[in-house]
Amino acid sequence: MRKRKRHARAVLAGTTAAVLGLAGCDALGGGDDSGAAGTQARQAKPSPTPVWDSTPDSVAAVGDSITRGFDACTVLADCPEVSWATGSSTEVNSLAVRLLGAAKAATHSWNYAATGARMADVPGQMAQAVAEKPQLVTVMAGANDACRASTAAMTPVAEFRAEFEDALSTLRRALPKTQVYVASVPNLKRLWSQGRTNALGKQVWKLGICPSMLADADALDSAATLRRDTVQKRVEDYNTVLKEVCAKDVRCRFDGGAVYDFRFGTDQLSHWDWFHPSKDGQARLAEMAYRGVTAKPS
Repeated sequence: MRKRKRHARAVLAGTTAAVLGLAGCDALGGGDDSGAAGTQARQAKPSPTPVWDSTPDSVAAVGDSITRGFDACTVLADCPEVSWATGSSTEVNSLAVRLLGAAKAATHSWNYAATGARMADVPGQMAQAVAEKPQLVTVMAGANDACRASTAAMTPVAEFRAEFEDALSTLRRALPKTQVYVASVPNLKRLWSQGRTNALGKQVWKLGICPSMLADADALDSAATLRRDTVQKRVEDYNTVLKEVCAKDVRCRFDGGAVYDFRFGTDQLSHWDWFHPSKDGQARLAEMAYRGVTAKPS
């Protein structure tokens, strides 16, 4: 009996010492990293490199006539020097100039957009851009997919999606870390409502600029209204596609509808066709893009 009591006391003493020892370790910070040493250890851990870099070293642009500066300088002609994405004009202060500085932008930015291009053309443009190994690619396309001879000829939404996915895949296969800034398709109906107030602009429209929206510019009957609303709905669907596809790529940023929502006035429209951006309009696009590229992650 006495042996059992001595044994029990020994066990109790050992257990008590162990508990006190553990308590002592915790009190001194040795049991976890909550003490000063642990804090220093946590601070010493390198922070992960952000996925989005707001200071890319080079810029390439793909897309349509807007990115080519069409009708911003002379009638029915490209003017890439005033492009919102890569232009050199001091009047515009393009995205490339804002990010890289004028001197570097001259040698580290490339414009592969083409007037008349639709989303189906963007994968090919992207393949050209890939050869330059840009750190940022801008995409603005979709207006010509809606600006067709008729609403029936507009690019189906499913095709538009597949073509945009193909363009991003083309980039990712070659340059998995290159960033992409995607601008929304402009509000074509608003451009019609602004431009139709100018007689000269309406004459230029008759040459074939965005007939699905701009044909019979003064017609306000139910058929014309339905036609324009159909085009507008397709533009909104395209923007939904751009947003959804871009969201699946951690190095892709959609502009959140900034271009679509911007209220272009007559000062921002070409005085040659009252539809494409003027130099002032191009500068506004550059401002929006710069804010989008340099914004901190939400």
